[in-house]
Amino acid sequence: MVKSGPFGRYGKLLLYVVVVVLINLVGVTLFTRFDLTANRVYSLSPASKEVVATLSEPLTFKIFFSANLPAPYNGVERYVHDLLQEYALAGNNYFNYQFYNPAGDDETAAYNQKMARSYGIQPVQIRAIEQDEVKFQKAFMGLVIIHGDLVESLPAITATEGLEYKLTTAIMRMNNKISRLLALPEKIKVNLFLSSSLQQVGPYMNLENLESLPESISTLVSRLNDQLYDQIEFSFLDPSTAPEAAKKAAAEQVMELKWKDFTNRQGQKIAGDHGYAGLSISFSGQRQDLHLISSVNVPIFGAQYMLTPLEDLEVMLNVAIENVIGINEKIAYLGSHGTLPLQAARAMPGQPQPEAASNFHRLLSQEYTPDMVTLEQVSLLSGVKTLIIVRPTETFTDWDLYRLDQFLLQGNNIAVFYDPFQEKMPPRNMMMMGQGPSYVPLATGLEKLIAHYGVSVKEAYVMDSECFKQQLSPAQGGGERALYFAPLIENRNINKNHPFISNIKGLVMIKAAPLTVDVEKLAAAGIKAEKLFSSSERSWLMQDRIDFNPTLMQPPVTDEGFSSYALAYLLEGSFTSYFSGRPVPEKPQDSDALAEESPTSAEEDLKDGEAEDGEAEESKVLTSLAEEGGLESLGGRLEKGKPGRIIVVGSADILGNNIVDEGGSTPNAQLLMNMVDYLNGRQELAVLRSKTQRFNPLVDVAPESRSLIKGANLVGLPLLVIFAGLFAWLRRGARRRKLKQMFAQ
Repeated sequence: MVKSGPFGRYGKLLLYVVVVVLINLVGVTLFTRFDLTANRVYSLSPASKEVVATLSEPLTFKIFFSANLPAPYNGVERYVHDLLQEYALAGNNYFNYQFYNPAGDDETAAYNQKMARSYGIQPVQIRAIEQDEVKFQKAFMGLVIIHGDLVESLPAITATEGLEYKLTTAIMRMNNKISRLLALPEKIKVNLFLSSSLQQVGPYMNLENLESLPESISTLVSRLNDQLYDQIEFSFLDPSTAPEAAKKAAAEQVMELKWKDFTNRQGQKIAGDHGYAGLSISFSGQRQDLHLISSVNVPIFGAQYMLTPLEDLEVMLNVAIENVIGINEKIAYLGSHGTLPLQAARAMPGQPQPEAASNFHRLLSQEYTPDMVTLEQVSLLSGVKTLIIVRPTETFTDWDLYRLDQFLLQGNNIAVFYDPFQEKMPPRNMMMMGQGPSYVPLATGLEKLIAHYGVSVKEAYVMDSECFKQQLSPAQGGGERALYFAPLIENRNINKNHPFISNIKGLVMIKAAPLTVDVEKLAAAGIKAEKLFSSSERSWLMQDRIDFNPTLMQPPVTDEGFSSYALAYLLEGSFTSYFSGRPVPEKPQDSDALAEESPTSAEEDLKDGEAEDGEAEESKVLTSLAEEGGLESLGGRLEKGKPGRIIVVGSADILGNNIVDEGGSTPNAQLLMNMVDYLNGRQELAVLRSKTQRFNPLVDVAPESRSLIKGANLVGLPLLVIFAGLFAWLRRGARRRKLKQMFAQ
């Protein structure tokens, strides 16, 4: 008889239990997990690790999430918890976080709700499915970041998409903000212009309680001032009673409202007058204006006015302060030569809103300080690495091209979104007869400059069979209609060699021109050229006569008419001057006068406002660059420059508000911001931004492969089970036969 061990018959079981407990204890103290996703979505990016590892002051996250959230919101809470745990593991002792549960009716829940609301976090309505019924409930799902006296909140976290990017950039922004605020040589001036004359017409314009607005804004600024180390100086100016305030409001182009004599419903006559309303934020010569009153045109009712909500105004004021004190890096945007404006002027009631890239401007302002510049100013801007040029329509003189050329050769970068045609709208009477716009080839001179660097834009538009499909209404016959001028860029046609674009899975282009490169010229100059993305193999060109009427577009009859066309290129290297071996172009006599007539926020970067001083300073910059080596100069100009980058895209319409969303979550919006980040040397943030993708299409499989996979699922699995059972039956039979032979002997 075999004797039991010292623990008896349950000794092994007890030993197993002890081992399991010890393994769990080790798992708690030595936490690790494996991220098997393609983009490592659930792992902290290197950029995020670096930000929290270099904290020099306490940073605290307060997270307010209601307990027992229904799916899928409970997954969001789990992701936030895991993400902050990753931050804590990568960060130093200054990083802290704590979760609060505002759900319930007890005193603790009431205290947590009060604290959440004090940070601007309100409950959001979510949908829950219980017992086959759809129900709605309110829940807290937000967090607040506290860094020194600065407070930044994310009041509604209902999805995990892009959350790591938002948190990391918020930490970076707060770090930069604290450093900048503590070093300010003077205070930030916030001036409120509000005419008391508006009070008599406010009730008739849906503008109530104008008399209490100065006090409300003063309270708002005071609260913000507590967070910004008391660096704000607030003033309330009434242009109706102070002539100097009226002159200042007019000079700063504050929104002005005018009205004529009218009689109200009570028969009281209201005299005609005018008034100003707006906020002006200024610091060291930089200024940004905010509207207090907005106007929208409503059908039937006409123009309607409304005050900007104080919650929105606080956010806008905070962003404006960040811009004027220079927390974010500057991005130069060419505002001359008929380019697409970043912000359009407010349309008059009844008139269409002018075209502008306002959504792109909003996204750009979150990470950078966009600066509208002219070419006379761009080469003298301090701290600017990148210039964006979007759809120029006016001619560049040789002097303009020289300015661009020298800017690039100083080691800077240029992004060009080019359209080879200019749209001309017909007269109103012809439009009523059904005549569409015409498209005239453009020859601005810029195409010659980028062709010298190695990229040419063809006077044509790319049509693609793989395009956006427009859903037709029943009145139009239903179904869908192919818009061949809106190619869908598939994942396989996107260059994956660059991390800033590798996570983009698909794009939509609008009116895109094909690009070609001069391979021999690029090789001789030592310039590296890479195609970023292209159309499908079922593409063709529309040229000569341009007409975007979908009913008149037809693909080529034969396969010979199809081809794939490059739509964007990236050039990197030390570029040779466009004016190499040629004399410096003559400077137009009125170029400085034009710069004075069109002032921008960049004028502070011009030395003393004098053109002669500016040119002397530019000469010093070029001389110092040449002395550093790697540059060749002739007569005070650069012949060969430091390494720079050029991105050329054959479409300007992709910056339109119909393509770029306000939140920046679509692939097109992420691509544009990633391009800017890459040109500005922030590739790590570009990778982080596009880490999670809303648009993640399945891999396109050929029909034959789909049939094979479907057959394998329908027939293969049952056959596999049958074979497995047959194999087990044969093994058992063999075992029985073996046992019989053993005992038979």
